[in-house]
Amino acid sequence: MAAKANTKIRLLVDAALGAEAPVALSREQAHYLRDVMRRTAGDGVILFNGRDGEWRAELAELERKTATARCIEQLRPQAPGSDLWLLFAPVKKARLDIIVEKAVELGVSRLQPVITRHTDVERVKTARLAAQVREAAEQCERLTVPDVMDPVALTDALSSWPAERPLLFADEAGGAPALAALQGMAGEAAAVLIGPEGGFAPEERQAVTALPQTVRLSLGPRILRAETAVIAMLTLWQAARGDWR
Repeated sequence: MAAKANTKIRLLVDAALGAEAPVALSREQAHYLRDVMRRTAGDGVILFNGRDGEWRAELAELERKTATARCIEQLRPQAPGSDLWLLFAPVKKARLDIIVEKAVELGVSRLQPVITRHTDVERVKTARLAAQVREAAEQCERLTVPDVMDPVALTDALSSWPAERPLLFADEAGGAPALAALQGMAGEAAAVLIGPEGGFAPEERQAVTALPQTVRLSLGPRILRAETAVIAMLTLWQAARGDWR
């Protein structure tokens, strides 16, 4: 029983959180708590919703398909996260899983799949990505939950690009050393663009580099796989501009 009591369970919920507030948990969460984690009514959980901070709660009811918790005390007040988007060309399943999980852990606020000429994935299951985001947010103890956007063509994303948001382009053809360039930037909003395994087509690369908000950055002398480039760029951003400082 001691091991059970020491296992911290943290759940993302949709309901509002506040002192003594009752919170209905989902059927999947009820199954997880009862049948996987062997919890019972009266046991503690931690809840967050991306709006009201993080709360210690107690399970008031736990049945096979339903569960209710009651908020006891706020552990952390809500705080804003990084205003950092990730635009990425979808890749095959296992490596896509890495991209999504690490993007959440590294503080991305929006995940935007972009379809390019060399994108080799026929379909992007947005609901699956959202479920992965939810699980990763629970695990890494962040208070905010990234938005998962429907896939768009790269050209459409560029045509409506917001004027105030720099687009950080990890350019295999070269650019400013990433860390120094990021340290010299002003503002908190930005987006990272990572291309497909086959690289951008010439006309796509021309469209990216022609965008006034594009900042060409170098990630060193080696060619990185997509998931490695994502992790490298987000790590550099957090070290230079984000909440690691």
